[in-house]
Amino acid sequence: MPLNRRTFLERSAAAGAGVAIAGAVAVPAEAHGPGRPRPQKRYSFTVMGTTDLHGNVFNWDYFTDKEFDDKAHNDVGLAKISTLVDQVREEKGRCNTLLIDAGDTIQGTQLSYYYAKVDPITARRGPVHPMAQAMNAIGYDAAALGNHEFNYGIPVLRKFEEQCDFPLLGANALDAKTLRPAFAPYSMHRLRTPHGKDVKVAVLGLTNPGIAIWDKANVTGKMVFPGLEEQAAKWVPKLRSMGADVVVVSAHSGSSGTSSYGDQLPYVENAAGLVAEQVPGIDAILVGHAHTEIPEYRIANKETGKEVVLSEPLKWGQRLTLFDFDLVWEKGRWTVEKVAAQVLNSNTVAEDPEITGLLADEHKKVVAYVNQVIGTSTAAMTTTDAPWKDEPIIDLINVVQADTVKAALAGGAYAGLPVLSQASCFSRTARIPAGQISIKDAAGLYPFENTLEARLLTGAQLKDYLEYSAKYYVQTAAGAPVDTAALTNAAGTPDYNYDAVSGLTYEIDIAKPAGSRIVNLSFEGKPLDPAAKFVLAVNNYRASGGGAFPHVAAAQQLWANSDEIRNTIIQWVKAKGTVDPGLFASVDWKLTRDGVPVF
Repeated sequence: MPLNRRTFLERSAAAGAGVAIAGAVAVPAEAHGPGRPRPQKRYSFTVMGTTDLHGNVFNWDYFTDKEFDDKAHNDVGLAKISTLVDQVREEKGRCNTLLIDAGDTIQGTQLSYYYAKVDPITARRGPVHPMAQAMNAIGYDAAALGNHEFNYGIPVLRKFEEQCDFPLLGANALDAKTLRPAFAPYSMHRLRTPHGKDVKVAVLGLTNPGIAIWDKANVTGKMVFPGLEEQAAKWVPKLRSMGADVVVVSAHSGSSGTSSYGDQLPYVENAAGLVAEQVPGIDAILVGHAHTEIPEYRIANKETGKEVVLSEPLKWGQRLTLFDFDLVWEKGRWTVEKVAAQVLNSNTVAEDPEITGLLADEHKKVVAYVNQVIGTSTAAMTTTDAPWKDEPIIDLINVVQADTVKAALAGGAYAGLPVLSQASCFSRTARIPAGQISIKDAAGLYPFENTLEARLLTGAQLKDYLEYSAKYYVQTAAGAPVDTAALTNAAGTPDYNYDAVSGLTYEIDIAKPAGSRIVNLSFEGKPLDPAAKFVLAVNNYRASGGGAFPHVAAAQQLWANSDEIRNTIIQWVKAKGTVDPGLFASVDWKLTRDGVPVF
């Protein structure tokens, strides 16, 4: 339900009130003697920020069922962030600080999945979401909406919003019928200084317009998501006219100015830098969505020349951004004199026992859930080499998807068409062990909440699709040494935007430039007929335009399912009882150079 204006104004007025005593020092006028000018009144405060928490409370990896670790020995989770926040508040004075987030909060781990699907917060007398519990206990002041907030549907999001003690902000999340904000656009926070002159800090929340594509099944006809620049230009002047001394934007949008969904929307996905450049009156932007670390990035506003400070802390609670503001009292108002940003690393501190204790029972329930055995495997399978080899573990995803689509289309008009399937290597550390298979094994293979669709494509369109996918590889001349560490992710293409397609056979000649790499493309041993029709089993992210693959988003939809592909894999394994790669694994594609296999 759209936010009532009165409720919104009352919430905004109440948010962030406090008495600040540690950020400034008042000097009596008598100390300066007669005739000497009074010193300028100054005040300093800090805005802390997180983003892309993705359901991480504990420093725990539910997909491996052990403490999280990576090559850089990062740590994750709100329990770590809580310790950093306590340290900053101790240093700065709690009432001289604010704590905000830039979105993607309730999706990403089995902890967050469990309380959306297994023991849902929307149930009658349902539980309080662990992320709401943790963020309330830590004392967040506001959070922007991320695109993944919409993955479980609007009812789950609304229930989460209800459980939070802080507002969820989205100035560009509008009711589809009224075009009025469906969530609070901003929150206003009043910081009291020793000078008797309060500082008003406005936090404007902006979310990602790609929601209209990626979660169209959940939002079509209910909400629309115009561009960040447009809505920032509308709201920032309003916030200034309401007396905001400082304007901070919390944007679930990267800073690169690029989009992953092509021209399907007239808005930029990663628009935080454009907002800084185009909209005057902003002091700082907490950046999210891109999963990159940007300690401090300055962009000059084109109209005013003033520098806007951007910062993006690393995902999952690995970093905490600090925006340090220095203000001076001039001409009857507070003016921002200086802004600096930095990030703190959560691997430097211990988890806050208050947070881990608060959610210990929830954690235990989820650990027990992910360790449930669902079947057995005759052989071990891993994704270690899957980015450059056709591996059985990716074939497993494709056979499940193809079998599901074939069953769904059986007896219908399209039952006679061949079914192909696409899959990506979402994680290079996923594995299916020999022996018992648990829920966590399947969940680690498919960590996203994607659902399955069937789209109708021609042979020519599939050729274009594969050429686009093959841009993932760095062009490597025949005879040159091949380093797998430098072979993939060309032009920043992430692993999840490289698709392998099963049901066809083809080679990818990485010595050739992108766009002309697919050779010997065949179906059932014969060259692919450009006019032939095929059914492609494809996830909803790709089918909705995610990654900007050609043709698929505009292709006819033959069938769609609302269940997550991850659950489809789990149910398939349960039904089979035993997974035997010998029954489905095949080498459909390989990397070559001038016809010579790379591996």
